[in-house]
Parts: sequence; structure tokens; C-alpha cells
Amino acid sequence: LFERVKRFIEDYNAEVDRYRRAGRPEDVDSFVRYDRIKWSGTLKQNLVRGVSGEFHSTAVRVAAYRPFTRMWLYFDRLLNERVYRNYEIFPSHEIVNTAVWIKTGADWPVFGLATASLVDVLPQGGSQCFPFYTYAPDGTNRKENVTDETLKRFREAYGDDRITKWDIFHYIYAVLHHPGYREKFAENLKRELPRIPFAPDFHTFAPAGKELARLHVEYESLEPWPLEFICAPDQPLSYEVCDKMRLSKDKTSLQVNSSLTLAGIPPEVYEYRLGNRSALEWVVDQYQVSEDPRSGTRSDPNRKDDPEYIVRLAGQVVRVSLETVRLVRSLPTQYSR
Repeated sequence: LFERVKRFIEDYNAEVDRYRRAGRPEDVDSFVRYDRIKWSGTLKQNLVRGVSGEFHSTAVRVAAYRPFTRMWLYFDRLLNERVYRNYEIFPSHEIVNTAVWIKTGADWPVFGLATASLVDVLPQGGSQCFPFYTYAPDGTNRKENVTDETLKRFREAYGDDRITKWDIFHYIYAVLHHPGYREKFAENLKRELPRIPFAPDFHTFAPAGKELARLHVEYESLEPWPLEFICAPDQPLSYEVCDKMRLSKDKTSLQVNSSLTLAGIPPEVYEYRLGNRSALEWVVDQYQVSEDPRSGTRSDPNRKDDPEYIVRLAGQVVRVSLETVRLVRSLPTQYSR
């Protein structure tokens, strides 16, 4: 990523200089070269303004690209077409925050996912982030995003002054996972942001939501589910994904490569769905080797520093899925008074 961003900035700055030396022609679309840069409308505006790029290693951040899929991101107002209010949620990599990302729009089933990093899990159709804290872009002026008025309303509704803002945050996360809530308001959730009801049993929802958030944020630190490792006897064992992992027809096993298959996947794993896919199917879809036919850029998710990462991740996501299903099933049937 360092190399690609540096090369991009060099190519872009060369175009800024060439544009200035050419007398700033009005027809920018015809002027710019497209062989090395994929020009967006905003990038062309910055070219016209004479805005140059500068590389900063601190702009490289870990981001949630798809469910349970982390990638390195160069987070920068010039290079990113839209940054929206992300600088107020995760102003720097040192800032600790938790946000609930919610899929909006009618093209995918609505779902929420807790995250502690920059996130754009499913950009198609729109999404919105609800963080616990907001900040000034420089990381100062931290504010709680659950208002005092909301805290007062919840305490009055349940007659309990011990309820905290974190309790409310986790309560909302649990409600967003409740199958009855999702089903009843499915059409509303396609058109508007979720409206949160007062459930009869707040003190069951809040702890469940806290545990759900922990599982979904800390999934990489969990003990993997004990899947069965089936190794091909005639091949040396490899943990590397050569092209793409493949689920068996009955989805009880996952072929990592020709030398290794993970078996014993419980069917309940596929009950935890984020949009139109289960969490495990997201991992299978994203952790594959691919090559861009236009640029020839090769994307390889295998990690030289941690060769077992993808295999371990599959087991961790199986555990996350099973625990999520267990917690959702434990929620009271009634989610609204």
C-alpha cells in the first residue's frame, strides 16, 4: 500500500504541475491522462485548485472493508473520494471508539455490525455509522453520542437510575439483532433509520448486546471453533489460499486448498447473516486471490507474517456465528411494550 500510494501521489502531482504549466485549460476531462490515474470528479476539482498530494505514513489505517474482513486503508481527504464524517468518529489510529454500522436502503436486508475501526462494510445503497463517541477532527473534544436526554428517558421508562449510556448503546445493538424486530419493520427499515422501542426486559437485552458487540469487534482474538483438519496424505500441508476457498455442497466443510479441508461446520453457522450472506460466506468471498485485468494488480490475502491467519479466521468466524445465534435466541420474544 505504501508503494502504490506513493506512486499515485507522484503521478497525480505530475499532472498538477503539467496542468499549471499548460495554462490551466478549461477542458479538464480531455487534458488529464487516464493511463495511471482513475480520475474522479473530486480529484479533478483538486487538480484545478492546484492541490498537491503528500504522503503521510500515519494515514495508513486498518479498516473494516467487508464483514469480518480487514484491509489496510490510506485514509486521506485527497485520495478518498468521500470521507463524510469519519474524521469525527475515528480521527486517528490511536483513538479508541466503538460504532454501530447500519446498512440502509432497499437493495440489501438491513443489518448492523459493531466495529472499532474505520468501516465501509457494504457501500452499495448507503449506510450510516452511530459511534459511542464523537471527536473534533484533531482527536480532541470527545463527546458521548448518547445524549443526556436519551439517558433520562430510558431511566424514567424503566425506573432505574443505574442505567448507563453504554447500557443503552448495547441495548440498541441487541434490538437491531432481534429477528422479530427485523421482520416486523422490514419495510420501514428499507426507507428509514431504525426506531428503537422500549422492550419490557431492558436488563436482558443490554448484556446480550454487550456480548454481541464484544464478539463482533474482537473476533480476531477469539479461540477458533475446533474444526476438523482433513489433510491430503500425498501433499505437504499448506495454510495458503491458492485461488479461492470452497464450501462443500452441504456447507459442512471448507476446502482451503488441495492439501487442507476444514470439516465439522455446524449448520447453525449459516443462521447468522449479514445481508444476503452468512458471516462465513463473507470470509470465503473476500479472502481469495484475484487480479485486476486492467492494471494487472494482484490481490493476495495470504499473510507472510502469519501464514495461518485465514484458516484461523475461518474458525473464529464459525465461533462468532454460533455465539451470535445463541445470544439472539436467548433474547426475549417480546421486544416492545
